[in-house]
Amino acid sequence: MKLVIDANIPAADQCFEPFGALHRLPGREICSADVAEADALIVRSITQVNQALLAQSPLRFVGTCTIGTDHIDRVLLSERGIGFASAPGCNAEAVVDYVLSSLLLVSEREGWPLLTRTVGIVGAGNVGGRLQQRLQALGVATLVCDPPRAEADPSVEFCSLDTLIERCDVMCLHTPLVKEGRHATYQLLNAERINDLAPGTVLLNAGRGDCIDGLALRSRLAGKGDITAILDVWEGEPEIDAGLRDLVALATPHIAGHSLDGKLRGTWMIQQAFAEHIGQPSQLRFSELCPSPALAELTLQQALPVEDALRLCARTVYDVRRDHDALQRQVRQQGIKQGFDHCRVNYPLRREFATLRVLLQNDAAVLEAPLLAAGFQVRCV
Repeated sequence: MKLVIDANIPAADQCFEPFGALHRLPGREICSADVAEADALIVRSITQVNQALLAQSPLRFVGTCTIGTDHIDRVLLSERGIGFASAPGCNAEAVVDYVLSSLLLVSEREGWPLLTRTVGIVGAGNVGGRLQQRLQALGVATLVCDPPRAEADPSVEFCSLDTLIERCDVMCLHTPLVKEGRHATYQLLNAERINDLAPGTVLLNAGRGDCIDGLALRSRLAGKGDITAILDVWEGEPEIDAGLRDLVALATPHIAGHSLDGKLRGTWMIQQAFAEHIGQPSQLRFSELCPSPALAELTLQQALPVEDALRLCARTVYDVRRDHDALQRQVRQQGIKQGFDHCRVNYPLRREFATLRVLLQNDAAVLEAPLLAAGFQVRCV
C-alpha cells in the first residue's frame, strides 16, 4: 500500500508505517503525478484536494489532519467512493491558547484590562465553544454569533453579528469558510461592517482569511487607525497583503493551532480513522505520541495581579510575539510567499497551556481559580 503524506505532519512514520510505504512530500507541492498510484493521501490545509489532483488517482482514502475542510472537494470524494476523515477539535485548545496569549499582549500594550471587556465570538464550534468556556470561567462577558447553530437549536442563546459589532469590545472570528448559501461566511465582515466597528475595537481572526474583506480592513487601519487587528489567517495565503500585514498589531502565518499537541492529536485522529476504514483497527494510544514538555512546572511564591499572573504563565508556555517577529523577519529576508511558508514549515516547538503545572505557594493560592480557568494545571502547595 502506498501512502502520500505531507512532510510537515508529525509522527507520520510512527502512525502510518505499519500500513505501507510512506512518501513524504511538501504539502504545497503535492501534484497529480504524486498520487497517480497512491492508495491514501494524508494532508494539511495547504494541499488542495480537487479534480485536478485526483483525476488519475486510484485513491481509497483522504485524510486531513486539520479542523477545516474547505481545501477538500468532499463532493468529489463521495462521488468516487473515496473514504474521508478530518480531525475536528484536534488543535482547538491551541487556537484558544493563541487567542488568550494575543489578547493578553494587546491589552497590556494598550493599557486596558481584558477581564472587564465584552468579547464577541463568531462561530461556536470546537474553537469558539472552548474559547467561550475559558473566558466565562475567567469572568469575561461573552456574546456568541452562530446562525446555523441558532437555527438548529433555538433554546441556546445566540446573537446576531450586528449585535456583536454594536456591543462588543473584542471580536474573535472562528468560522469555517462557506462561500454560498444563507449562512455564507465569505467576507462576513465586509466593508460596511468593518466601518461599523466602534473605535477601540479589537478584531481577531483565527478562522479563515476570506471571512474578512482585507482591503476594507486595510483601509480602516490606514485611515482612521482607531481599531486594533490581530490576524493569523489571510486572503490569498501565502501571498498575503503586505500593506495589511504592516498595519495589524499582530501578524502571524496561520499557526494559531500549531502546537505540537494539536498536530499530534490530528495525526492520531486520522490514523485511527484510516485504520478503521481499511479494517485494521489500531491499538496506538494518543499518549504514546506525546513527549514530556521541556518546562513542566512553574512555581509562584506570592500573589500577582490576576492578568499579570495570566501573562506570566501564558508566556512561559507560548509567547505569540515570537511568531509575529518570525514572520516579519522571514518576509524581509525571503519575500512574502517564501517567508510565510518558511515560518509554517520550520515552525518551532510549541506546547499547550495544559502541559504546564503551576504550583502556588503562600498567598499565591488566590490565583488558583483564574489559572485553572485559563487552561493550566494548578496545585496549591
